[in-house]
Order: sequence, then structure tokens, then C-alpha cells
Amino acid sequence: MDLGVEGKRVAIETIATLVNIKNVMGDLLLRPAGIPPELYHPLLYQRDASTGRPLSKRQIAPLILAEVEKRPDFTVIIRNLIEIAASWTSFELAYDEYLARATVQKAREILGNIEVMEAREAKQRELARKEELARMEREKADLFRKGSELLLLMFDELTRMEDVHKRGYLLQDLLNRTFDLHGIPVFKSFTRNAGAEQIDGGIILEGWHYLAECRWRQKLANIRELDGFKGQVERSGKQAMGLFLSIEGWSENVPALLKQNPEKSIILMDGYDLRMVLSSQKVDLRDFILAKVAHLTFATEPFLGIMEYLKHQA
Repeated sequence: MDLGVEGKRVAIETIATLVNIKNVMGDLLLRPAGIPPELYHPLLYQRDASTGRPLSKRQIAPLILAEVEKRPDFTVIIRNLIEIAASWTSFELAYDEYLARATVQKAREILGNIEVMEAREAKQRELARKEELARMEREKADLFRKGSELLLLMFDELTRMEDVHKRGYLLQDLLNRTFDLHGIPVFKSFTRNAGAEQIDGGIILEGWHYLAECRWRQKLANIRELDGFKGQVERSGKQAMGLFLSIEGWSENVPALLKQNPEKSIILMDGYDLRMVLSSQKVDLRDFILAKVAHLTFATEPFLGIMEYLKHQA
């Protein structure tokens, strides 16, 4: 903040009028304001070249200020001097009490103006900060919209693909990109146990690790496929769960048989879930997955469809 000419003038008057004895002035004004003793101390004993007499406080005040102006904290020091003067009550230390009181009154006026200006500047900074945050949010929303639209195009293109194996591979990539778009940490496909197990991928959510299995076949997923996936999840540790994505869905006995497992560790997602996440752009995938987990935990149901989820969000 620029304190201006008036601020500097009050700082000079503060040094010149409030305390008569120079050493006491240094202890009560200059040092508390943040001016180092090595800066002002030599000036206290400097003599006038023409008369040989020690410089008066009015003579050394602008010299001190000139040295202070060379410092990066110049504005802070001037502000400190004005604050000290504005709250000053030890008028018995002044050579001229009336001049000292006039300086204090002027300091209070300047300080009041400074505080008004600071409040205005703070309001302007806050407004600018809010405008910047709003701009960033608009950009983020625009990137999210464009990303969702691109992934939706990829999904629809996959529905026309005849190469089943390639489609399955691209589905893994599509799912990983969707997780990434929604800010969910992703593990891409990997093998383990000396290559004996192929894991399609995984995510981390709320401290839990989810193995992901992707299927896009004409036949509905059956319980044997789920049992194999369940084995992978169980071999992954106590903080592991499974997300089984089957675009075409699963046979009707799959949910019932999954419910018989004492450890409820697998949630189901179908193609309609995924496409709605991409097309609506209003579904928080993180929240949707956690809602599926809650549905599994409390209702023991491994599948919570997108429409039922949205009904409870309304």
C-alpha cells in the first residue's frame, strides 16, 4: 500500500516532536517501528557541517526516513510509526506538548484513512480472488464437459466394434479415463503372481483399493466369472474390494448368489451406469461408487442402478 506524502510527513513529525531526548526516541519510537539501531544511531550524533552543533530531531528525521526508504520493508516501518503516534499518550516526553498532540491527531486521521483504503483494497482483492476462482471453475467445468463428451463418443464407437478382444481392451482404457476425469486415482492393468493373474485395473477411494474387472461380451456375465474375480479380490488384502463392470449385464442369479457370500466385497456396474455417467455430466462417479458400496453394506445388494441412485439424489 502506498502511504503517500502525508504518511511520510506524519512519520517525520513523529520522530521530530513526540520525544525530546534522542536516545529515548530511539527506544520508544524507532526501534519499535522496526528501524535497526545501526541505521539511526549514527545520525543521532551527527553534527551540522556549518555550525558544528548536533543535528536537531527535525533535521535527522528526514535523514532517517531517507535511509528507511532504501529498505524493502519501508512501507511497513512508516505504517508502524503512524500507529505508534496514533496511540501515543506520553506527551510529557515531548519538548512541545502542543506540537506533539497535533502530530498524534494527524496520525490518527492518516491511520483512519489508511484503514479505509486497506479495507477497500482487501475488498477488491477478495472480489478479484472470487472472480479468478469462478473463472477457474468455469474452465474446469468446460474441460470436464469436453472430456465427458469425448468419452461418450468413444463409448458409442465401441458399441459398433466387431472385434470383441480389442473392444474389451479399449473398454479398460475408457474406464480408466473416466475415473481420471472424475479425479479418482487409477491403477492401469497389470499382472501379478508371476503372470498367473491378469488384473484389468484398479482405483483408490476413501482408503480402499478396488480391483476393476471389465467385460463386454454378448453373453451375460455368469457367476463363474464373478467367482474368479472374487478370488482375485480376496487375494488382495483386507482393504480390497471389487468393481465388476459388465456392459451387457449379468444373468439374473448373479446378484442372489453374490449375496450368499459372507464377505460382501464386489459391487456391480453395467453399461447403462457407465453411459449415464458420461452423458449426464451431473453424476459424481466417486459418490455413485460410494453409494453402491453403501447399498451393498446396508442392503446386501451388490447392484445399485444409476436411476435408483439419481432418484435418491433428487
